[in-house]
This record gives sequence, structure tokens and C-alpha cells, in this order.
Amino acid sequence: MISVESFSTRSRIAEPDEAISHDELQLATRNHGLPLEGLRYDVTPVGLHYLLVHYDIPLINEADWALEIRGRVDHPVRLDLAELRSMTQRTVRTTLECAGNGRALFEPRPISQPWLVEAVGTADWTGVPLVDLLERTGLRSDATDFVFTGADRGVERGVFQNYQRGLHLADAIAADVIVAHRMNGVSIPPQHGFPVRLVVPGWYGMAHVKWLQSVQVIDTEFDGYQNSVAYRMGHEPGEAGRPVTRIEPRALLVPPGYPDFMSRLRFVDAGPVELMGRAWSGWGRIDRVEISVDGGTEWLPAELADAQGRWAWRSFRCVWAARPGEYLLTARAVDETGRVQPAQADWNRGGFANNSHQRIRTVVLGG
Repeated sequence: MISVESFSTRSRIAEPDEAISHDELQLATRNHGLPLEGLRYDVTPVGLHYLLVHYDIPLINEADWALEIRGRVDHPVRLDLAELRSMTQRTVRTTLECAGNGRALFEPRPISQPWLVEAVGTADWTGVPLVDLLERTGLRSDATDFVFTGADRGVERGVFQNYQRGLHLADAIAADVIVAHRMNGVSIPPQHGFPVRLVVPGWYGMAHVKWLQSVQVIDTEFDGYQNSVAYRMGHEPGEAGRPVTRIEPRALLVPPGYPDFMSRLRFVDAGPVELMGRAWSGWGRIDRVEISVDGGTEWLPAELADAQGRWAWRSFRCVWAARPGEYLLTARAVDETGRVQPAQADWNRGGFANNSHQRIRTVVLGG
């Protein structure tokens, strides 16, 4: 008998100097990051927003779709898209970042989707707060967790599954958690979860279940694959590790000047050079951003723009008096909880939450 598990790659760490594999390249062509010049936009155009699809993009007929809310509730409900649209709507500007952003920069490299630093984007998501939907159902006193199930189906490490994520009660009923059907003012496109996806502001992207089809309220802690196996930060084989939850603070610079086509080495003219970028954190508002042109030895304070909202990235700027030579540009963010973006994040086998400093090689030309 053929074992499904034999066709499903187990979690693995790359050998020293092991090249990107065919499987990783295949993932990289299906998914895409934000071109860093796209950081100039307050709201990321839909086509530039980062994308990660675990399995296949399901083909969903809007007329046949419905959202079921069931389990430890007094009144299970089934809502079609017209009913969802007829309810009071809320728009939440939210920065989403993939939990694996930066994975390919870890040493040794965890083998999976080989993100550098571009797996991020900010959008205006419009829909119905989950807590409003729950008013229709009523929660029973023993409700503890929510299970969100998408229509996408696949296999990981021998486990057939629809993509599912669980949230604890307190996280699920937060005011800004919404069941969204619009992205930047238009219907959510197929690749981002049409017709409906969950949006959990402040959390890494794995929590924002796309192609949402059911919400089940349960009276135990959810132990499904994506919570208990996939998105954990362990260091040794078989170690459970701590769960991936909220987005760690990160600042990214828009690469200045002009790039070399292959290496992306930057070239700028000597003189005043405006450096700008975006910073965000799922734990609290960004309070400070600093920029370094020598790889992190000396730091310059950046000017922060007004916040766009509780869950959206914040713009920063700094003028650099650039002199001819070679430089290594970087930035670091500090949020209101005191979390500081590190020069090097802690390694883990999944390659998650790597918010290490970005580094941009830049040549200043004589002037």
C-alpha cells in the first residue's frame, strides 16, 4: 500500500550550503511578496500585497456560499453573502505579515516557502465584526475556543485537512476581529480569500483564515494541526515549542536610489538622501524608529508620521548626508510595550517571526 506520508515532506533544516530546492522554488512561484518600493503606499494596492496560499485557491460560487456558526452556541446560524453585506459594516486598516517572513535569512535555513523580508502588506478590510455575528447565536457559558475552517484542502506531513485555525475566546471576540468580504473597497479577490476571510488584526497571517466557510465554538482548547504542529517555534526535532501569535516589531526601509538588476545593490548620488520606510508591531503602537548606515553601529533618529490606525504600519523618514563609499543601511523599531526589533532574532525550526534587521547594501557615487 502506498503511504500518503511518503509524498509529504517532513519539517527539515537545510544542510550547510544547500541550495534552494525545486520544491521551494515551486512554492516561491505560487506565492509572492511586496516589492519593497511598494512600501511608499499607505494602503498596499491589491496586486502588490503579499500572498501565501497553503493548498489550492478554491473555486467558490458566490450564490452557493454560506457561513455556518455552530457548536457551543444557543442558536446556530447559516448566513449567505447578502445577509452578511446587509449587517452593520466595519473597516479596519490592517498590516498583515506572514509568520515565515525572513525564513530564508535564517542559518541554517528551515526548508519551506523561502521568504526574505517582503511578505507584508497593508489593506483596508471591510466586513462584520465577529462579535456582532455572535450576538445572533449566543455563546454558552462553557465556550472556550473558536475553530475557523477554510474551503482550501490539502495534505501536510501525511495529514489530510481543510485549513483550520483556532483562537481563544478573548482573542476571537476582540472588537476589530472581522469576517471580511471587501479588500480596499472591492470584493476580496480569489487569491486573498473570496468571498470571505477572517481578519485578526495584530496577528501573523496564519490566523487570517481565507475562504472562510465555518466557525465552530468548542469547550476545549483547539488542538488541530495548524495550531498544535505547524505554527510552533521549537528548536529541536519533536519539540512542541511556543505558539506563533502576534506580529513582532519590524521596520523596513524603501531601498533608496537605483538597483542593480540581479543583486539589488543600490546606487545613490552623494548629498542629501531621504530614507523612508514603514514600521509595525502586533503588540502595540510603534513609538520609535532608528536608522543606521553602517550596519548598526551608530543610529540616527527617524521622524515618525501620524499613525494610520491601531493596526496599520507607521511611516518614518530621515535625511542622510551621504558621502561617497559603500554602506549597509538598516532600521529598527520599538513599540509601546518596549519590544525592540533585534539585530538577530532567535532561530527556530519553522523559520517563524524572524524580525532581524533588514540590511541594504548601498553605494554612494562621487559628486
